[in-house]
Amino acid sequence: MLDRPGPTGGPAKTGGIWLFIVRRILQGLLVLVLVSIVVFAATQALPGDPARAILGRGATPASLAALREQLHLNRPVVEQYVTWAVGLIHGDAGRSFAAQEPVSKLLGDRVINTAFLLLCSGLISIPLSILIGSYAALWRDRPFDVATSLITLVFAALPEFVVGVALVVLFSTTVFHILPAITLIPPGGRPWEQPVAIILPTLTLVLAVTPYVVRIMRASMVEVLESDYVEMARLKGLPERLVLRRHALPNALGPTFQVIAINLAYLAGGVIVVEYIFNYAGIGGALRDAVANRDIPVVQALAMAIASLYVVLNLLADIATILVTPRLRTRL
Repeated sequence: MLDRPGPTGGPAKTGGIWLFIVRRILQGLLVLVLVSIVVFAATQALPGDPARAILGRGATPASLAALREQLHLNRPVVEQYVTWAVGLIHGDAGRSFAAQEPVSKLLGDRVINTAFLLLCSGLISIPLSILIGSYAALWRDRPFDVATSLITLVFAALPEFVVGVALVVLFSTTVFHILPAITLIPPGGRPWEQPVAIILPTLTLVLAVTPYVVRIMRASMVEVLESDYVEMARLKGLPERLVLRRHALPNALGPTFQVIAINLAYLAGGVIVVEYIFNYAGIGGALRDAVANRDIPVVQALAMAIASLYVVLNLLADIATILVTPRLRTRL
């Protein structure tokens, strides 16, 4: 179907998909350019002087002027932005004002730790959400559906810090005391070396994402199960399992992928709170320290990293939606 010749003799459908992907990539790059301008302008508008924040109140005017020259703070704003943006394109996010070392080196281990935490949360929450949402739609208005609707609504209404603190109280203090309350990752260590310590932060993020995906998956699945093409497949005598796997599930996953992408990207920001609760050595602590020290390059780098994650996840969600939804592929 995808390789059927088009009017010019080429594979029309495959070419349409690639054109769609290229167009979405260009749109994503444009979004990142606009975000970079906003991030740079916002950090420039922050009150205070980074040079004085680094040297302290006892700094002399000469030392302040020398540090501003070293950090290029005395250059025009446009020149500072161009220098910073060109550095980002080449993989150079600048040097930390506070630590006086490259931002990439300062954040390297923390980014890996946070990425692993998000990966674990995604690998658990996405299949679990799809499974629960699908079964809730199949057993609509039955006890399983009612129970999951109530439970997901409760967890969707709770902020991450409330869920995290409740899990600490339940599993690490007065009730069971079977899991560590904080995650201590030594310098140079990796979170996968102590899997027990990341159970609670991972569970907190899973409970933050799963309710939204479950509810949209259920709604999408209910709509698809009531569609004409699913009814036609049943009338043709196809087994119910085949109808669900071939006709219902692929079309129900399209809207779900969009919600998954939004929620996973949201976790990149929400993980900051979770990392603070469990003392997890990720980007959350780095961002907190950077804001307190007015370490502008670190703040800019983390903001652009989160924005890039948003763009990439939405791009992947759009591509996945096209690939799993037959009726969308026919429109390309």
